[in-house]
Amino acid sequence: MRKGIFLTITAYFLWGILPFYWKLLASVPAYEILCHRMVWSLVFTATLLAFRNRWKWFDLLREKPRILISFIFSAAVLSVNWFVFIWAVNSGFILDSSLGYFINPLISVLLGVIVLKEKLRNTQKMAVLIAAIGVAYLTLKYGKFPWIALTLALTFGTYGLLRKTAGLNSVEGLNVESAFMFIPAFGFILYFGFTGQSAFIYTGWIPSLLLIMSGAITAIPLILFAAGARRIPLSTVGFIHYITPTLHFFIGLIAYHEPLSPSRLVGFIIIWIALIIYSIDGFRNDLPQ
Repeated sequence: MRKGIFLTITAYFLWGILPFYWKLLASVPAYEILCHRMVWSLVFTATLLAFRNRWKWFDLLREKPRILISFIFSAAVLSVNWFVFIWAVNSGFILDSSLGYFINPLISVLLGVIVLKEKLRNTQKMAVLIAAIGVAYLTLKYGKFPWIALTLALTFGTYGLLRKTAGLNSVEGLNVESAFMFIPAFGFILYFGFTGQSAFIYTGWIPSLLLIMSGAITAIPLILFAAGARRIPLSTVGFIHYITPTLHFFIGLIAYHEPLSPSRLVGFIIIWIALIIYSIDGFRNDLPQ
């Protein structure tokens, strides 16, 4: 139990400080960072699986090739999520991204109702309704639709739903997804290089090394999360999840001085109230009696 909590907290902490990493690559276009993240994720996960000699899951793919269809969709959804997050961080919208990951658990609840026909308890319905009020308030009072937050929440929620039924562990699954993304990503990297638009190699060894390390930066938290989440209750995992958007919030606010108007803060508070209700309900109903 203690090891599971430690591993899970570490994973969410690493995800939480990820904006610092992408800010180091602020001079590189988000689409080029995305392509390198896809390519080097494949290299890192394939190396890790080869080192651990874990290839038995290929048998499952041969027996059930339909699983690959699910991974095509999850790879596409993950690509959108990665791109929007990287772009948001390096364009000065870390607070918007934090809002997306605060909303994400409630979006996952809604997807469970719509797709998996799960039933909501009354307190869960209340939490979702309050969160919807918060989003509506931000849209009307702040003057623009929070598309960054909702795109991140919807794509990550959809990704979680697809991976829930995919039948592969996190590292193996990321390896398959990266394989689907590899060909277009590698093609774009070659194109950037031939046309003189590439940041890789041409801008020095530090940006190049950071781009190469994006594969490890992607996979390591997933490995820690997979190891930790198996050891602790789901409600505990859900509570620890808020480490990531909380860190994003304070990084955007304190480290990069993103503006937070009083009206925008009210919108955040409304959504935080919804999350408190949701978390309390989870602890009361999901922990073993």
